[in-house]
Amino acid sequence: MLEAVDLHAGYGRIPILTGVSLAVAAGEAIGILGHNGMGKTTLLKTLMGFLPLTAGSIRFAGADIGHEPTHRRARLGLGYVPQGREIFPFLSVAENLRMAARTDAEVAPLLEDFPVLKPLLARQGGSLSGGQQQILAIARCMCSRPKAILLDEPTEGIQPSIVEEIAELLIRLRRGRGLALVVVEQRLEFIARLTSRVLVMQKGRVVKEIPADGLHDRTAIEEIVGMGA
Repeated sequence: MLEAVDLHAGYGRIPILTGVSLAVAAGEAIGILGHNGMGKTTLLKTLMGFLPLTAGSIRFAGADIGHEPTHRRARLGLGYVPQGREIFPFLSVAENLRMAARTDAEVAPLLEDFPVLKPLLARQGGSLSGGQQQILAIARCMCSRPKAILLDEPTEGIQPSIVEEIAELLIRLRRGRGLALVVVEQRLEFIARLTSRVLVMQKGRVVKEIPADGLHDRTAIEEIVGMGA
């Protein structure tokens, strides 16, 4: 569904990605793990088109999208849930969803997958809890009917009970709709439950791939990632 080969990208003259390759199939979820500053968010922004490629290629659903603008990638079915959620705080939940939907009629059936949002439709987005905002951000992304979603730190600043709810939600969406997921995340338990394999990034490169069940070996994670398990 999504394939990147030898990606190079950065900010101005500062290189960040220095040869990243990955592939994710329809219905598959992969994780991206690593310290802050290793290029994880830059990778997602490059895949989505917010940052230009300086070398390499990106293919999505068989099409070469490496030099397509962000809105065309979205229309092809590539979705993005950014770090920090970036909902519209002064719009209601319903208005946030309508901003992303092609028609108002698409919002009601979407809510069947997001029942927690139904009693909140009239509330301002900024008045929701962090977990509710994250669920809204995922629902807003789903309004564009994506085939694959890039998620950047979906559990950041969210209480554990809601983290579990978000994991269940993403698993249902992946299985029910055949979504491909690329998840940048720091919570090992979350990423191990959600994904089938994990790519470890260091200094703008993928240095190792490990199966998700390998994340239960805390000693191995400390050795591989260099971070406390």
